[in-house]
Amino acid sequence: MKKIEKISNFLTEAGVFFLATTDGDQPKCRPLGVHVLRNDQLYFGVGDFKDVYKQLRRNPKTEIVAVKGDDWLRLYGEAVFEQDNTIAQEILEKIPFLKEIYNEETGYKLAIFHLEKATAEFRSLMTITESYEL
Repeated sequence: MKKIEKISNFLTEAGVFFLATTDGDQPKCRPLGVHVLRNDQLYFGVGDFKDVYKQLRRNPKTEIVAVKGDDWLRLYGEAVFEQDNTIAQEILEKIPFLKEIYNEETGYKLAIFHLEKATAEFRSLMTITESYEL
């Protein structure tokens, strides 16, 4: 199994994972629940009208944390936004209720990003068990 597939599987099995940003000097953290693995790249989506999007635009350094039992994953790097709308469509198909929010009528769009200069750390309580540069 490829490293990126292992990371994707962990996120899927965790179900909910958390995305951290900064708002000035204040840390902000929010739950996410969906990602897409395509061409050996993980993609995530946030609303283009939300503070999280504005925060990532101002400071793209971010961290994602997922927990599964006694194990957890830290995935951190710099958010780079995509122009490929097919990834947003794939996310909307995975979670259909999001179509009520992100549609032509509301004007809201799902902004898609991936991480560059990224590191993934699989961890247990006291140690890093595996680490990958992506």
